[in-house]
Amino acid sequence: MMTDNYPNLQQLLETICTLRGENGCPWDKKQTPASLVKYLKAETTELIEAILNNDTANTCEELGDVFYILIMITLHNQELQNFRLADVFSEINEKLIRRHPHVFAGTSYNDESDLERQWKQIKSEEKQKKTI
Repeated sequence: MMTDNYPNLQQLLETICTLRGENGCPWDKKQTPASLVKYLKAETTELIEAILNNDTANTCEELGDVFYILIMITLHNQELQNFRLADVFSEINEKLIRRHPHVFAGTSYNDESDLERQWKQIKSEEKQKKTI
């Protein structure tokens, strides 16, 4: 199970904060979520190609590139006090638990089509709550 501490993640966060910091890289400092979209698209495409080619070394590299872009977008939002990285992790964790009641809440199901209906219903309920 992947429950170890992740010192490399902390190092990556510190590196990216340094790049965006006062004495950092001009390119990294000027990036915004909107300016990073083209890079996110490109890196995601490269990741997909690596996965489809079963190229694990390149998959690892491209995952790193995608993480970099995602962290850059998150840190920009953190700088604007919109949300923090912890909020992103918390929100996805809560969503995964909510959308998998058959794993976390003991809900029963018969087959994958039951799971799909359940997932769609939960997602629809989430969207309704957001519009209220």
